[in-house]
Amino acid sequence: MSSLHFALFFLFFYQFNIVDSSTAFVAPIDRDELTELYTISIFFKTPLESTDLLLDLGGKFSWIDCTPDLYTSRTHHYIQCGGGLCNSLASLACSNCFRPSGPGCHNNSCGLFPENPVIRDSILAQALIDSLALSTTDGRSSGQLGVVPNFVLSCSDASMLRGLPEGASGLAGLGRSNFSLPAQVSSVYASPNLFALCLPSPSSTSSGSAFFNTGGPYYFSPGIDLSSHLVYTPLILNPIGFTIITYYRHPSDEYFIGVTSINVNGNPVEFDHKLLTINKKGFGGTRLSTITPYTVLETSIYNGFIEAFINESATIGLTVTDPVSPFDVCYAASGVSNTRLGPAFPTIDLVMHSEDVFWRMFGANSMVRVAGEEEDGDLWCLGFVDGGENPRSSVVIGGHQMEDNLLQFDLVSQRLGFSSSLLVHNTDCGGFNFTDDPGL
Repeated sequence: MSSLHFALFFLFFYQFNIVDSSTAFVAPIDRDELTELYTISIFFKTPLESTDLLLDLGGKFSWIDCTPDLYTSRTHHYIQCGGGLCNSLASLACSNCFRPSGPGCHNNSCGLFPENPVIRDSILAQALIDSLALSTTDGRSSGQLGVVPNFVLSCSDASMLRGLPEGASGLAGLGRSNFSLPAQVSSVYASPNLFALCLPSPSSTSSGSAFFNTGGPYYFSPGIDLSSHLVYTPLILNPIGFTIITYYRHPSDEYFIGVTSINVNGNPVEFDHKLLTINKKGFGGTRLSTITPYTVLETSIYNGFIEAFINESATIGLTVTDPVSPFDVCYAASGVSNTRLGPAFPTIDLVMHSEDVFWRMFGANSMVRVAGEEEDGDLWCLGFVDGGENPRSSVVIGGHQMEDNLLQFDLVSQRLGFSSSLLVHNTDCGGFNFTDDPGL
């Protein structure tokens, strides 16, 4: 740690009484209806401001719009190009600026390439250091704010906000990088790199949750500790990264798991299971994404899957009707029974490293309610889409399939904990108790 970093750390410790290494943090997650993306709310800058950022599970680092006059903070400073911190960021460029000095505008500054994964675009911008704060938690409710000093991220500009939910001013990267949001929180507090996500569904009346520095408890209404309902499977490292700007010999910052088969109503789907392994070029396997709205399957997997689903649905008297884009399999909602686990459709299991370890999806996560023509009424459509032949990842588990599921990412033990649907336990991702005013 440089003398500058130490001095700033001491200043924050004195001013805000930084909490100890055993402290857990929580932040609210909201779903944007228009884009079907998720935002996380954190506190940023000095004085602290509530800031909404696009939640990118696989993001290498975070970035924020540094448009002059919009970004003001007493604690921001830049990273000098060629220094140790800049080198550890794998910077590919130095940056100069010909405007008055300010956030995102310094000479001989460390250059980064923030990426917008929604529109697949990137720009050259300057690295930035500022203060960040999250609400502490005892696992039951949110508490006072705890500050993360010297948080490293990238500046950006307004052009990079295209495609993001309205009100989002940047992106929170939660990937496997040492400079992701959870990694930096872990580093500052010398705690295990571990975080959990609970994405809210469209039916949720409250925000979902992101937990940092804690393996539990996670208490949700009506007093259920969800950490006791987790099943674990190994996280798999993809040795080849896939970003707009390629970092030589840098593995992927995204999260992969070892799905070995897919079952519909307990019956295996027929396809070439070699597609579920990652090859030496980084293709194949199963990736989790909060940027992809619905699960995407390689064409041959998709064809076998929808055939199995249609056949199993027929056994309970359900007949397909004309689909609505982007979906290919839809049913008239009037002929489908509703249950506390969503519409009554065949169950879908993603089987992991062992046959008794599987992620089960009920109707609430497999189906999407779509407005049909007035004379036909609403539809229930299978929320999986065709990813084409030879995609980079054979299976991409999308946001809809992760909603109302608790997912714990343990980077120490290299494992994913998953709960399957929380509706089974009579709760959902809106069930955590956020206080109205966290306070310092």
